[in-house]
Amino acid sequence: MKVVLILFVFILLFFLFKRIYRLVQKLNMKNSFLSWSIPFTPIVAFLIFFFKNFINGLIVLLHFFVFLLLFDLLGFIIKKVFKKRFGSFARLVLAFIVTFLYLSYGYYLAHHVVETHYVIETTKDIGVDRFRIVQITDSHIGSTMDGNRFISYMERINKTSPDIVVITGDYVDDDTSKEDMIKACSGLGQLKTKYGVYFVFGNHDKGYFKYRGYNESDLRLELIKNHVVILEDQSIDLLENLTLIGRQDAQTKSRMSAQELTQDLDEQKYSLVLDHEPNDYKQESEAGMDLVLSGHTHGGQLLPIKYISKLFNIDDQSYGLQKRKNTTFLVSSGIGNWTIQFKTGAVAEYVVIDLINRK
Repeated sequence: MKVVLILFVFILLFFLFKRIYRLVQKLNMKNSFLSWSIPFTPIVAFLIFFFKNFINGLIVLLHFFVFLLLFDLLGFIIKKVFKKRFGSFARLVLAFIVTFLYLSYGYYLAHHVVETHYVIETTKDIGVDRFRIVQITDSHIGSTMDGNRFISYMERINKTSPDIVVITGDYVDDDTSKEDMIKACSGLGQLKTKYGVYFVFGNHDKGYFKYRGYNESDLRLELIKNHVVILEDQSIDLLENLTLIGRQDAQTKSRMSAQELTQDLDEQKYSLVLDHEPNDYKQESEAGMDLVLSGHTHGGQLLPIKYISKLFNIDDQSYGLQKRKNTTFLVSSGIGNWTIQFKTGAVAEYVVIDLINRK
């Protein structure tokens, strides 16, 4: 797959070089060195970017070509309809400027974490008038934030006075260092809650340890050391009438079904479910789960991914609230990102949920 992507990148760079070279030739430069070095300069810059970060380099290049095609289309329309010329050089420069501004805003959205607040009502008697849940998901420590920055967000979360804090997977990333993992776990240990901090694994949390310099046991140890409760197809009663269920990730072969997890659950109790990937809505709603919290999708990350996901049913939902039967589903875009440094289809967030008892 990577070989195909690299080939694709070189094809795009070849067309970019060819286009710039044609513009330079129109200037009738006598200095042959300049006529070749000018089109080569942006190509070399892109290649350096790719060498340092292939995925983000590819994203920049793709956006540039999309905007260039749009400006070319605009130029064609102007020529045909208004009989005026929208020059190739102007289109090239505008494509570069728009790409820079658009992805700069995307970079800001990926690195500027906001607090998103939801109020969810239930007619079940949960024993209190209001139960405050803070959800953290997809931190991917080391990608858009290191351990120290993650700790600073835990300080902000403490100010919300949470009853519980839940982490719904992809806590660490492919290349999260052991130092950052330990620091981030110490941040979880600083959280102040009434009923504790709870954790479920995501698809990035159990793999890739060969590259990280630590193993799954090390991660578990640091979480437990900082008083984080790990739930793997397990449930725990938080209140007399409120049960927390933590599911194993959907990619885990031994994962229990939604029906198995709820078969002994009192239907009068409110069930709060942590499930990293939002792709089991039918079974979870049929099992009578009340509130299911997920992440994984990053809110769609880049436009138009969330629309593509919806069109091809990749996930049941990319972002926000959805109600199916008596079950409320909530997908957060996450506090961090997997390797990608831009968010153009969502915000970076942690979620504050007020569960309100409406008798």
